[in-house]
Amino acid sequence: MSTTTTQAPLGNPAIALPPTGTVTLKINGVERQLEIAPWTSLLDALREYLDLTGTKKGCDHGQCGACTVLVDGKRINSCLTLAVMKEGAEITTIEGLGTEENLHPLQQAFVDHDAFQCGYCTPGQICSAVGMLTEGKAKTTAEIRELMSGNLCRCGAYTNIVSAIEEVLNQPR
Repeated sequence: MSTTTTQAPLGNPAIALPPTGTVTLKINGVERQLEIAPWTSLLDALREYLDLTGTKKGCDHGQCGACTVLVDGKRINSCLTLAVMKEGAEITTIEGLGTEENLHPLQQAFVDHDAFQCGYCTPGQICSAVGMLTEGKAKTTAEIRELMSGNLCRCGAYTNIVSAIEEVLNQPR
């Protein structure tokens, strides 16, 4: 006597929602509460949850600098940083640097020196330059080039970018 066992059809498995938690981020001077998964990058929190799309997603591996923002005045790659890790920090994006009526000096210098072509890298370039100037390490053209080397411009506007940064660097404070 042989016995055959058949398994009942499995059907569609239940879809589990990812775990989320409340995170409070201070962005451009405003506290914002988000319900996000713990693995959400700061870049995705800014773009997808807060609609701050000035910060760009380039490589999503920390190699291009398009996602550069300022955290407590220091430049970071937001694609490599979990949003939950920045709770309590002061986050500044390109949207928080100036207004249309009152541009940040670096924003104005980028316009004056035509330091962009397609503009995709420009927000990251400007945020990185603000952080670099705050660090106070760049004094020469060579130092600016070295300290900005983590921000790529595929259009090749480097000469004008450096000129814009030099203008702000040499302004009296």
